[in-house]
Amino acid sequence: MKLSWRVILLWTLPLLVVGFFVWQGAFSPSPTNLGRNTASTRMTYGRFLDYLEAGRVTAVDLYDNGKTAIIEAVDPDIDNRVQRWRVDLPGNSPELVSRLRNANISLDSHPPRNDGALVGALSNLLFPVLLIGGLFFLFRRSNVGPGGPGQAMSFGKSKARFMMEAKTGVMFDDVAGIDEAKEELQEVVTFLKKPERFTAIGARIPKGVLLVGPPGTGKTLLAKAIAGEAGVPFFSISGSEFVEMFVGVGASRVRDLFKKAKDNAPCIIFIDEIDAVGRQRGAGIGGGNDEREQTLNQLLTEMDGFEGNTGIIIIAATNRADVLDSALLRPGRFDRQVMVDPPDIKGRLEVLEVHARNKKLAEDISLDAIARRTPGFTGADLANLLNEAAILTARRRKEAITMVEIDDAVDRVIAGMEGTPLVDSKSKRLIAYHEIGHAIVGTLLKDHDPVQKVTLIPRGQAQGLTWFTPSEEQMLISRAQLLARITGALGGRAAEDVIFGNAEVTTGAGNDLQQVTGMARQMVTRFGMSDLGPLSLESSQGEVFLGRDWLSRSEYSEEIASRIDGQVRTIVDHCYENACELMANNRALIDRLVDLLVERETIDGDEFRQIVSEYTVLPDKQLFVPQF
Repeated sequence: MKLSWRVILLWTLPLLVVGFFVWQGAFSPSPTNLGRNTASTRMTYGRFLDYLEAGRVTAVDLYDNGKTAIIEAVDPDIDNRVQRWRVDLPGNSPELVSRLRNANISLDSHPPRNDGALVGALSNLLFPVLLIGGLFFLFRRSNVGPGGPGQAMSFGKSKARFMMEAKTGVMFDDVAGIDEAKEELQEVVTFLKKPERFTAIGARIPKGVLLVGPPGTGKTLLAKAIAGEAGVPFFSISGSEFVEMFVGVGASRVRDLFKKAKDNAPCIIFIDEIDAVGRQRGAGIGGGNDEREQTLNQLLTEMDGFEGNTGIIIIAATNRADVLDSALLRPGRFDRQVMVDPPDIKGRLEVLEVHARNKKLAEDISLDAIARRTPGFTGADLANLLNEAAILTARRRKEAITMVEIDDAVDRVIAGMEGTPLVDSKSKRLIAYHEIGHAIVGTLLKDHDPVQKVTLIPRGQAQGLTWFTPSEEQMLISRAQLLARITGALGGRAAEDVIFGNAEVTTGAGNDLQQVTGMARQMVTRFGMSDLGPLSLESSQGEVFLGRDWLSRSEYSEEIASRIDGQVRTIVDHCYENACELMANNRALIDRLVDLLVERETIDGDEFRQIVSEYTVLPDKQLFVPQF
């Protein structure tokens, strides 16, 4: 097992401290530690004088300035053998020394050793030396660099990951579905590789490019592709890494980052999630002069200050461009804003082709069908979709991914994990009527999206699901389509009301009613699709940002608010009446479809429309066929 330096230091320092005190106690001078000549047996001073009178003492060694003596004497109790005793003498005894000399006894005096002073000095210096050495070791480790294990003395240093030649393994060929953004950024790469092509005619290299788009659309992937294509030094950092709890750290890191970039120009600086540091200044109640604002001020200065940053291109990514400071977005700082939107059907097909390169697909797999079924999916969603299908294939011990795994993966990504099928009961039939109600409306209304499948298999929080596939790539939505969607969402509640009666309606339509209310209110307040006329009464921004709109006045009067509520109710009531009418006019068809759904638990869209066509004439819906 490999131990880190912190663990070793944590265990070593206490042991050194304990050893220091033990060593100090063992070697400090004391009366009990008298050198090499010691005796374990004590003798009283009176007995010593008796032995001296009897002539039994043969040698005396004096210690501790004559206060202690080690004597050798003949012991009559053990056959007159010579023994050694320790005797405590009563201070200076000149007459005792005279008696010892008169008796011709071997006498020796041992002056006190100076080891105690030396040992004491060393012991007093040991702990400070150990403490200073440990701190020096910590500081030395902390100065290894921004990526080192310690950061105790490098708060103001930039934490950007630096690559002299960024080998990210990602090129523009690996980025699909966002051709417009690739074209803009390909020009940036050309700026870096061949700047003379533009400067020769007076063009100035853009200082910054801001990538704006929802999460998962490929903004970070584009930055990696730029690094791989450009072949210039590449600095990568997240916006949150600038700001710490210490005052001035963020601004210091910005200065250090741009200093390193200037030393390696031309180069690229990529700041991910720049909204963490670039939010609008003074947007809170009472304003503020916090650390984040100081960091932003320094960033603004470095991007376009007096000094300038020739040869440095800043690429930033965010999905919250609406909260960024206006000074950050002006030309000269971020000259270009590149929108990275979710791909259309052609883009989704290209993304699927990229992510399917290392997947084993069955021959019946149609990437075009998958692209049609996944409107609104981002590149990350599509990559996750194919990965989930591969996991299901391995779990089922199949050789290749089939459409069955693709369909299950789509359901799992959109609605959640598959639950335990319901047992045949009243609740199961009620859920079946609810889902058939949605499907009948979607099939019989001309402007509604066609049904893909109806299922009673629970997924996530839903006990049953009805899937619809858009008939075309919808960029604009008409009033008739919105009314059809509201009517379809109310189809489940209408089926419960018509079939079981008002007393038996359930809470299963709770989520449907939220969607219905939201769509109807937007028709009235944002899209001008009501009797109030073509007025936009509410902004698209639905949340308060740091109190910026806290004290703003209402955008309309109380009378208008009352009329808005009335229009929303009128739209919903009209759609609900249409849904109930469809349920009542097709009761026999609904009962047959419910019996089939309870038996099979899933009905495919084509089979559903085939059964409906036996009872009524289907509206002429134009199926979407992508053009490439």
